[in-house]
Amino acid sequence: MKLICELMEDVEMLVEKDSSTDQKNYFIKGVFLQAEQKNRNGRIYPMETMAKEVDRYSNQYIKTNRAFGELGHPDGPTINLERVSHMIKELKQDGPNFTGKAKIMETPYGKIVKNLIDEGAKLGVSSRGMGSLKTAGGAQVVQNDFHLATAGDIVADPSAPMAFVEGIMEGKEWIWENGLLKEAEVQEIKNDIVKEFAKITRDDSIYVDSFEKFLSKL
Repeated sequence: MKLICELMEDVEMLVEKDSSTDQKNYFIKGVFLQAEQKNRNGRIYPMETMAKEVDRYSNQYIKTNRAFGELGHPDGPTINLERVSHMIKELKQDGPNFTGKAKIMETPYGKIVKNLIDEGAKLGVSSRGMGSLKTAGGAQVVQNDFHLATAGDIVADPSAPMAFVEGIMEGKEWIWENGLLKEAEVQEIKNDIVKEFAKITRDDSIYVDSFEKFLSKL
């Protein structure tokens, strides 16, 4: 499966004041996802595929307050809790678009976003998902195995980092293993090492543990 990222610029920054506490609440709102049209990455999301996945994401994550997004461009499909800046509160269909609203949180990265909004910064959102692609009619059509990781990370300039996103993030192959996403190439190396050590000893657990500790420090 490939990591698929889509960048959206049409978002609005909102600051709402709570009259009871005199506290300011910060939000981003706008189009987070699009279906049934070829986007600037040359991809098309069929409505059936997108709607099904948005429904799953809404039920499993938005309704349970687990729909997080990060600040910047993470280098993989999983959510890094230490980088979380906002929580997506709603995601609704509006024609071929899915409009979202996210509340900026009181996390270290959330405070950075709030400061950027106060300073008048123009921000955008970037969705992250996993899925396979099939070429048809001059476009890459996202297949029914599409899995939405987050409806929107906050990015400074959605149009600028395309080379980074396509070359670094989307250039890797990912696999599912026991409910977790792992980079396929790293998993391949691990499997090869385990096979080699298995020829030497029946107990390969010590080598597997050492290898995983090594990977965690990369």
